[in-house]
Amino acid sequence: MLLRNLATSFFEHGRMETTLAKAKEVQPFAEKLITLAKDGWDLTRFRRVLAVVTRKDIAFKLFNEIGPKFKDRPGGYTRLYKLAKVRQGDAAPMGVLTLLGEGDEVKSPVRPAIVSKN
Repeated sequence: MLLRNLATSFFEHGRMETTLAKAKEVQPFAEKLITLAKDGWDLTRFRRVLAVVTRKDIAFKLFNEIGPKFKDRPGGYTRLYKLAKVRQGDAAPMGVLTLLGEGDEVKSPVRPAIVSKN
């Protein structure tokens, strides 16, 4: 139920700030739902998404807005940022999970070039 509610809230707002552990758990869960929704309307896919998402309007949003936005993308629809702050009560590490925008691309880390002096 926790993953279902987190995924529903994530699709409703487009981003969520939570503990890093929860964000890492909900990320693949949400990406599988986007993969189901990006291929368009199908009753079977809609029912599979509706079995997970707790609100019908969010399922419609997933199929009408979020899914078509990632139609040409093979995967990696979300981005997870680690925040420098920790939660006040128990010092749990925090993170922000966001949907990628229109022009956002996930870049691979670039290693600095080693310059040798001769």
